[in-house]
Formats: sequence, C-alpha cells, structure tokens
Amino acid sequence: MSTLTIYQKEAWYDLISVWRTPGFVLPALTFPVVFYLFFGVLFSPSGAAGHAAYMLVTYSCFGIMGPAMFNFAMNIASDRAQGWLTLKRLSPMPVSAYLLAKMITSLVFALLIIVLLFSIAATVGEVRLYHSQWLSLALIMLLGTLPFALIGLLLGLTLTDKAAPGVVNLLYLPMAFLSGLWLPIHLLPQFLQQLAWLWPSYHLSQLGLKLLARDQGYPLELHLLILVLTTAVLTILSLLIFRRFAGVK
Repeated sequence: MSTLTIYQKEAWYDLISVWRTPGFVLPALTFPVVFYLFFGVLFSPSGAAGHAAYMLVTYSCFGIMGPAMFNFAMNIASDRAQGWLTLKRLSPMPVSAYLLAKMITSLVFALLIIVLLFSIAATVGEVRLYHSQWLSLALIMLLGTLPFALIGLLLGLTLTDKAAPGVVNLLYLPMAFLSGLWLPIHLLPQFLQQLAWLWPSYHLSQLGLKLLARDQGYPLELHLLILVLTTAVLTILSLLIFRRFAGVK
C-alpha cells in the first residue's frame, strides 16, 4: 500500500467516524447557523446597515472554532484512553497521517459551516459582497482553523476523555464571547476589549472584518503576526507533548 493511500484511507475513515456521531455533527453544524440566523439576521438592529455582514464574519469564526477544538480534543483524549493511539503508534501507519486526518475532518466541517452561513447571509440576510470578498473570507476562515486545531490537540493530549468536553467548553465559549464573536467588540467594556487581544479568535475575526472595512482599524500585519506567532508556539508545544505522551521519535 502506497503512503498516499494510507493518508487517504485514514482521512476517509476519520471523517466517516465523526460523521456517524450525531452528538458532534448536529451541534457543530446547527449552533453557528441558528445563532447567526437569529442574532445576525432576524434580530438585527433596525437601520443598522451591514450588521448581517459584520456578524457573518464573527459567526463564521465562531463556527469553525468548534469542530477543530472538539474533534481534536475529544477524539484524541478518547483514543488515548481506549488505547487506539498506542495501537496506531505501533502500526506501520505514519503518525502524521493520524493528525492530518483529523485536520482534514475539521476543514470539511469548517467548509460546510461556511457554505451554510454564506448561503443564509446571501439570501435571508441580503449580504452583498464581491466574489473576491466571499472567496477571501472563506479562505481566511479555513486557514484559521489551524490554531484552534492545535489548541484541541494540546487538550486532547493532556486531558482525560471525561474531562476533555467540559474543559473545551470552558475555553471555547468564553473565548468566543471575549473575542467579540457574539456581540460586536465595541459593545464590550473597555477592559474586555483589551483582553480580546489574548485570543486568536479575535485576530482571525479582525482579518475577516478588514475585508469589509469594519474592523477596529489596527494594521493587518499586526493581526497576522500575532496569529502566526500563536500558531508557532502552539505547534512547538504540541510536538513536545505529543512526543512525550505518544512516544513519537
């Protein structure tokens, strides 16, 4: 069996395994869609032009965070607890195929969420963007899944399978709120707006909002630099912990 075939099969089986878990699929796909439909479209302030477009960006960011964090954290913690991670490590399959498969699954769910949100925004929300803006926003969000996947990987490698879901929620939901993903960031108290700089979700949403000229006005390069540095630090920590817990050499 070729190396490419191994990667393909691992990615396909991981996607099928997750897709057959309604407890993961339904919340991952419905929560961001329902929240955006209510708070971004139906209950948007009267006369607030661009509100649906603004919330499209923030809820897209909110939507892609969940599958990446939960897929890595819960499934890796479960694989550790049940011995599957040890079995895969002892098999001829490359460890990178295991991790890449989960990344591909996260990207598939992120793409589905983006398509659903964009469809609602363009029809019900009457959001009008240039084709380049739609494509650029989708690309930013897909690339933006990486730091959240790394956060999920760190949690999955350090938490038990029972603790992982609760800890992810404790991190995921406050991060979304403090980043201004549920409410426009300028509506938060000033000290919370300053704390938003700690979260990759804030910088990702600002990149998306900059496409619409509705960001807070900080330089694009600054948000990119912080995201790149955050991703680099998370990658190094993930590699170190993965080598320690999974015995990778």
